[in-house]
Amino acid sequence: MKKILITGALGQIGSELTTHLRNIYGKDNVIASGRRIVEESTIVQSGSYELVDVLDPKQIDTVVKKYNIDSIIHLAAILSAVGESNPSAAWNININGLYNVLEVARENKCALFTPSSIAAFGKSSPLDNTPQDTVQRPETIYGVTKVSGELLCDYYHKKYGLDTRGVRYPGVISYETLPGGGTTDYAVHIYYEALKRRKYTCFIQEGTYMDMMYMPDVLNCVVNLMEADPSKLKHRNAFNVTSISCAPEDFCNSIKKYIPDFQMDYDIDPIRQAIAESWPNSMDCTAAKEEWGFSVKYNLDEMTKDMLEKLKMKLDIKA
Repeated sequence: MKKILITGALGQIGSELTTHLRNIYGKDNVIASGRRIVEESTIVQSGSYELVDVLDPKQIDTVVKKYNIDSIIHLAAILSAVGESNPSAAWNININGLYNVLEVARENKCALFTPSSIAAFGKSSPLDNTPQDTVQRPETIYGVTKVSGELLCDYYHKKYGLDTRGVRYPGVISYETLPGGGTTDYAVHIYYEALKRRKYTCFIQEGTYMDMMYMPDVLNCVVNLMEADPSKLKHRNAFNVTSISCAPEDFCNSIKKYIPDFQMDYDIDPIRQAIAESWPNSMDCTAAKEEWGFSVKYNLDEMTKDMLEKLKMKLDIKA
């Protein structure tokens, strides 16, 4: 990657990935984009930023040509819980937006990274140690768009030789940016509430396991996969990646090691609970490890320690 365009750059992953890539490749070589401008955003202030609606292929193409882009990181998407409230918008952004980006990438010979998700699986998939290649029958519109996106990227690689790559992200945990309407959002909110109130009401039921990953590991996935030798990529798109498989009480117990008086109760959101129950408890990452050396740095307690330390500084909490 030499000249990189990021769509959805103001989102949870995009806002941190933009900074991460600018630190590696130089601020002039990483172009952030989104459908709106937030003037106070460090992403807007620290480098080039362009208004790009992924539903408008001309806008995408103009920016790609303007900066001589060779790699596109396509993150613009509507997430799981929000998608269930507006399926048509989720389909439009997640599929039509991806199609437009793929076409621009094909015409301009750009490499493309776009993430899939744990949501690409469903209840008929093996829930434990879910294989890289298995039955995918998701029960949410978000999951449907992610499976469709995986197939579409595979098609463009096989049909046109387009260099498409991607991973299936689990729940993403970060101290920098709040999540935007996903089923695993509780795993971020719990840390904020632990520091601010010493208690948290969880919308996911006790004993509900899902895969999670800390943001530094999430960011490294993009770089490591995009810099990998293409001849070694048998799957190319939608590699399973994960760090920890946790239920809400696991987060609670980990936090109690650092905040002993922390308490958690439950008020279940039936929509998000149903989504969570349709997703794997854990994914098998063997293919990612073998094909491009996937690895992670943080386990649950290491992540908890770092999250609490960083959030204390962010929230200016002294105690």
